[in-house]
Amino acid sequence: MIKSCSWPFLRGALGAAFMLGWALAPALACAGDASAGSDVFKSECAECHSVKEGRNKKGPSLFGIVGRQSGAIADYAYSDALKQAHWTWSADKLHEYLSQPARQANPGTKMKYDGLSDSKQLDDLLSYLSTLH
Repeated sequence: MIKSCSWPFLRGALGAAFMLGWALAPALACAGDASAGSDVFKSECAECHSVKEGRNKKGPSLFGIVGRQSGAIADYAYSDALKQAHWTWSADKLHEYLSQPARQANPGTKMKYDGLSDSKQLDDLLSYLSTLH
């Protein structure tokens, strides 16, 4: 399922079938603007998170977040809720997590974030986070 796409007709099984049937499917896939996502990061995330490897702030470093297991940075004190989640931070999981209040996405978390409801900004942010490796 395409969760990071802001085009409703491309979501779900019908949308997946639609995209697979087209030779131009990669061009149709929703990809945010990583440069714009850097700005979203600065306004939404930078107060608590760093993008530098090994630099934790109130929250853990987001360097290499895409593909990383939740609660995996050894020198960061995660909440029990996040340590026990056993998630892999895929683009879909990050989209799900960041599109709603953190305490709804992971009850018991320490993260205080109300979620990002603007789908374009969320797509851009996810594109930016995927470049951090």
